[in-house]
Amino acid sequence: MEGTHGSSAVGQRDTGALAPLFAPFEGGGLRLPNRFVMAPMTRWMSPGQIPGADVAAYYRRRAENGVGLIVTEGTTVDHPASSYSVRVPAFHGPALDGWRRVVDEVHEAGGKIAPQLWHVGIMRDPRQGDFPNPDLPSASPSGIYKPGGKSVMPPLEQRGIRAIIDSFARAAQAAADIGFDAIEIHGAHGYLLDQFLWSALNRRQAEDYGGDAEQRVRFAVELVEAVRAEVGPDFPIILRISQWKQQDYDARLAETPEQLERIFAPLAAAGIDIFHCSQRRYWDTEFEGSAMNFAGWIKQLTGKPTITVGSVGLAGAMSVTDIGEQAGVSADLAPLAERVANGEFDLVAVGRALLADPAWVRKVREGRLAELRAFDKAALDTLI
Repeated sequence: MEGTHGSSAVGQRDTGALAPLFAPFEGGGLRLPNRFVMAPMTRWMSPGQIPGADVAAYYRRRAENGVGLIVTEGTTVDHPASSYSVRVPAFHGPALDGWRRVVDEVHEAGGKIAPQLWHVGIMRDPRQGDFPNPDLPSASPSGIYKPGGKSVMPPLEQRGIRAIIDSFARAAQAAADIGFDAIEIHGAHGYLLDQFLWSALNRRQAEDYGGDAEQRVRFAVELVEAVRAEVGPDFPIILRISQWKQQDYDARLAETPEQLERIFAPLAAAGIDIFHCSQRRYWDTEFEGSAMNFAGWIKQLTGKPTITVGSVGLAGAMSVTDIGEQAGVSADLAPLAERVANGEFDLVAVGRALLADPAWVRKVREGRLAELRAFDKAALDTLI
């Protein structure tokens, strides 16, 4: 599969092969004009945790250029230890006025948008960073920062777990009240929900949100159930998930499809409408003996629509923390479109390519592939 994402097709004018990517989507409570989703990407550009007019304009530009669904950068719930930077937007208090402006701008441009609700857990390293409430300990299942490490702080108690669940429920209701079209819960990449799912960081007892896969997923299930109860049966809930973690790119929650089902089927039953399945490279297969990727397996095992993501539009794979100076453009999207047409997954999230070029979707639709901007580090420093 890796050979199918190269740059040989830059400049091609025939987009007929890409038609499945521009077919309308209906599922999981959403109706979208095409299959493209803007992936959530932390921007560090909301001073005092409040998104400003520049943030609203940044999202509006993607909506104006045809993105089917925008998922915002991670925005933290009102639990006092949820954030690891005062420059990352919050989703409570005065920040909600900023998010209301974002929603209004995106809707005025004809787009749809979901906030990504976030708690960073123990990734809020108390030894570094400029974050709210630095006197408070970070939250985690077992106080462990990375696999094999020692506990560096007390694990969450029952009342702390309940407080975090309630924080997500309040944020979800605020999103619905403001007028967002859906919400996404961040359950991936080694942040708090994922820390509970991952046995390497969750050393709790079976009766206390630990133990085997069914017990480790209990915290996430209760959180999703609380969110669903708050927003009602029809408001779309997306869950971002991953095998890999920032603490360990080779980490896996599940080594077999059966293990994967044990973790994510309960979350589908709890109220998740769509799974956003993060891979570093979408073309990587998930299990030996099958060509399906992570999103394909999750769709098959849960029966829910899925979003695939991972280096879409990039000519070379990059790590999350070491991106290099530039990644070339990959305009060969026909294999991706074929997989959508075949029903392996339903939606395609675009990250860095869309960060660098707000008109990426429009250019692809119009066959202006030679005009696609390459991603480089400079794109991280501005809200173009």
